[in-house]
Amino acid sequence: QLQLVESGGGLVQPGGSLRLSCAASGFSLDYYAIGWFRQAPGKEREGVSCISSSDGSTYYTDSVKGRFTISRDNAKNTVSLQMNSLKPEDTAVYYCKAQKYGIGYWGRGTQVTVSS
Repeated sequence: QLQLVESGGGLVQPGGSLRLSCAASGFSLDYYAIGWFRQAPGKEREGVSCISSSDGSTYYTDSVKGRFTISRDNAKNTVSLQMNSLKPEDTAVYYCKAQKYGIGYWGRGTQVTVSS
């Protein structure tokens, strides 16, 4: 069965850090572009960051630049999102997506809550 599983979410105080992981089973992430998305209550899902399958180039939405870092570990078949200096507005369910040509797989998400 092909699936993506996110982990690493939780409750953290403003200014804190979390590291999210996206693990694939049933297929290799090597040739997939991977994106992290998030959806806050009452808001549309938005793209946060992505990493290419070819040269490892990365993209970040403006609100997380300088605070989040995406990376991939092909040996472990995972992609991580290191989130530092977290803010309350980062609170959302975070999803990863693997995309290759017209084929995409979504994980079920992990909750990130930033609150004091």
